[in-house]
Amino acid sequence: MIPDLRTGPPHLGGERETLRAFLDFHRATLEMKCAALDDEALRTRSCPPSTLTLLGLVRHMAEVERAWFRRVFEDDDAPMVWSKEVDFQAAYDASASTREEAFAAWRAEVEVSRRVERAAATLDARGLQPRWGEEVSLRLAMVHVLLEYARHNGHADFLREAIDGEVGA
Repeated sequence: MIPDLRTGPPHLGGERETLRAFLDFHRATLEMKCAALDDEALRTRSCPPSTLTLLGLVRHMAEVERAWFRRVFEDDDAPMVWSKEVDFQAAYDASASTREEAFAAWRAEVEVSRRVERAAATLDARGLQPRWGEEVSLRLAMVHVLLEYARHNGHADFLREAIDGEVGA
């Protein structure tokens, strides 16, 4: 059984503290779902015709973190991690990727996201979402990324169980 080292969100926290904690909880969940697996296992595909893999999810979430924090609040021209264009599907192709590469990119983007969030005076801080050409609040960005993790952690549950039968969390 994978040890659960996640910290749960506060039961009585404020809005920002709660959003931050839930994001970190879901980040830790994705990492936990990949724990103790080698590169080959992390590249194991789900059921055909899908090519979804745990490593692909990690790569995709690096893109999501970059797209919603770095590109919106710091540099709307920052390139994506895995593609020259804004192509979120490119991240899913982990066929030549490794745990070390994917997790290094993901962790780097998570740290940028945390820095951006902490530097903002309020959740009402605004940034330009370049894909939409519209301003969005930090609150919206945090909720959007949180929902991305929640959705993809559900995929990670099924992927991990198919690899070695590990379930939970």
